Amino acid sequence: MNLVIQSLAPISDSHLRPLAALARSKATQRVDDTLLRLVDADPLQRPDIDVYCGTHALDYAYVEPAAKLADFGLVAMDMDSTLITIECIDEIADFCGLKAEVAAITEASMRGEIKDFNESLTRRVALLKGLDASALERVYEERLQLSPGAERMLDGARAAGLKTLLVSGGFTFFTERLKARLGLDYTRANTLEIVDGKLTGKVVGEIVNADVKARTLIETCAQIGIDPTRAIAMGDGSNDLKMMAEAGLSVAFRAKPVVRQAASVAFNFVGLDGLLRLF
Repeated sequence: MNLVIQSLAPISDSHLRPLAALARSKATQRVDDTLLRLVDADPLQRPDIDVYCGTHALDYAYVEPAAKLADFGLVAMDMDSTLITIECIDEIADFCGLKAEVAAITEASMRGEIKDFNESLTRRVALLKGLDASALERVYEERLQLSPGAERMLDGARAAGLKTLLVSGGFTFFTERLKARLGLDYTRANTLEIVDGKLTGKVVGEIVNADVKARTLIETCAQIGIDPTRAIAMGDGSNDLKMMAEAGLSVAFRAKPVVRQAASVAFNFVGLDGLLRLF
């Protein structure tokens, strides 16, 4: 396996020798100022590499030497705190003065402390009852921002022939707008019920939880004629774990510890476009 080291800032030459020693690699290639490739590194050294890289704000990934982005056929992404920087439901709640309360439930759910995502979402959405639906548009226009490297990652994935799937435990109001804005191929999310211009505090239809995310990835792979091992799944919360487990490559993006530990790759510092630099 090759060990790819990335950073937002130039990687100092002072890291070359200790990284090579820890990785037990045969050679070190400096691809550019912010990217190193350690050839034939020992994956069993991952715990030591993890500590070193975490200490020095470096991201790392073990990658098969012959692997190419074009080997994959789909990149599936979570939305909140992955493709975008915010948790939409927390920002919606801010318009009715309940951001702190809703955000606490969101955080506990994403850490895996609340095991039933359906219950977590139902509780949070119920708190939004009576809110004017115009708050959704304000969140989209005023607060929603793409995560660093998002557009470059999507452009690179498309150039390599991959389809794109946005699958979210959030809301269709946002996923459909992002689909149009970014040219995404597929989306799946929850639908907020709106009556007479106000949120009812309910979700319409099946809740997109961890099982539904995983099923959506599998079904999308079948639709485009690839095995799920040719999918890349990117997420940050515990409800992404089942989807990530189905994929051939899983990427934890600025994720909760339980997700970082389970993923093939964790990006704690670089942007989403770090995916392109693995290959």
